Amino acid sequence: MRVTPCQAALAGAISLNLLLLFCAWRGPGRSPPSCRPPRGVPGVTVLLRDFEDFDNDLAGTARSFASLPVPVLVAAEAAPYPPVPLPAGVRLLPLRPVADRPPPLAHPELHVRTRHVALVPDGTRAVPRLLERMRDTLERGPGDTRLVAAPVGSVPLRCLELQLEPRVWTARYGTGAPGVCQAVEGTAVLLLRTRDLFALPFPLARPVPTAIFVQAVLRGWGLRVVPAAFPASRRPPVSPHNHWKAENLAESRQRRLMRDLGIKREVLADGRERWYGCGKETARCFGTVHARTPQYLLAGRWTPPCCLRALRETARHVVGALEAAGVRYWLEGGSLLGAARLGDIIPWDYDVDLGIYQEDVGKCRWLAAAAAGEPVEDAEGFLWEKAAEGDFYRVHYSRSNRLHVDLWPFYPRGGVMTKDTWLGHPQDVEFPESFLQPRVPMAFAGFTAMAPNNARAFLELKFGPGAIENPEYPNPDVKRLGQD
Repeated sequence: MRVTPCQAALAGAISLNLLLLFCAWRGPGRSPPSCRPPRGVPGVTVLLRDFEDFDNDLAGTARSFASLPVPVLVAAEAAPYPPVPLPAGVRLLPLRPVADRPPPLAHPELHVRTRHVALVPDGTRAVPRLLERMRDTLERGPGDTRLVAAPVGSVPLRCLELQLEPRVWTARYGTGAPGVCQAVEGTAVLLLRTRDLFALPFPLARPVPTAIFVQAVLRGWGLRVVPAAFPASRRPPVSPHNHWKAENLAESRQRRLMRDLGIKREVLADGRERWYGCGKETARCFGTVHARTPQYLLAGRWTPPCCLRALRETARHVVGALEAAGVRYWLEGGSLLGAARLGDIIPWDYDVDLGIYQEDVGKCRWLAAAAAGEPVEDAEGFLWEKAAEGDFYRVHYSRSNRLHVDLWPFYPRGGVMTKDTWLGHPQDVEFPESFLQPRVPMAFAGFTAMAPNNARAFLELKFGPGAIENPEYPNPDVKRLGQD
């Protein structure tokens, strides 16, 4: 059969593509390992990840473990600067993709060919057979054991309990019983199976211990601690400047990690709290709300705790300003429902609602300025303005952070409280003025606010029977509380 030039060209192109695919799969001798590296090679690979470019003992740590000998890899976004003279056989794995470099170089899992991997902190010194002891502890432990820790230095590790509450964006630490740990406090070498490490969404995020512990708890992994310790190197004191740099970098890494892991509040074992969400100088943690259903509700979460904290602060400030000016106000809608149920904001609410008498608007200079169409920032940084959606007012946590309290101006007409702007919410209805004669104090969000004199009847008028006992998300047609 005669082959035409076109057929020959087509066959050549197909052959070339097959050859390229084969080369990409196998890789030449000087290229990275195959994209399907074997996981059956016994042994432990040492992975050095937690270190600072400007002040480290990377060369000494690598040299110590390479002498065992075990494979030693250094994982970093880019080559350390100033350059570090790594010992022969120790490889640097750059994690940050580079435009002119083949993608496999950005995947460290392709370079770890042993069954186990040890995450070793900078400044650690090797001990013969200790990595193997950790490996044996892992393999002989209970079925849920996926992680083994060993201390570095003379200070023993402290066992911590770690409870994750994803719905409320919180990680809560407590003091664990000896040998019962979900996390440890102190410098530690962590050993786990290679396949487990690289099955994590954030296998080499820093700080490494926190990243590993949180992801392990989410998966129900067990943690064992061996008492035998790795020595720590003797290093000169860190200069004040380098200490300052290290602290700032540690803080930024912690914040980035908490953002990636969906944690906005840590409760430490001693009761202190660390916050990673929004503040006065930042935007709020969620975007524009559609169909009265914030995105976080669709993701199975409730209002971030930093947002609730900001709403409480804003509500307290607004109530104080209204009371000082003699403006008659009361808790409205979902805010009254939260006060009746919890004495607080409902955990999934995203604003606070207050009703006010329209005729009292001029008594408060901030409201009067907003009514004149002039957004005004008060002395404490809260922004008062007229809402774009209609004749009502908003007080924002700040210019940057648009968490807010809505102020709804009502006026009496024939004994019924009404207003000029209705947004079509089912609970947005007129009500008898008798609910406000008199108004009564009610605990709310850490302070006392004024409320209708029969909260149950008021809420059932707006939300229907059993509103207090059977709350729902703002728009049950989109997302119901019982679906979580």
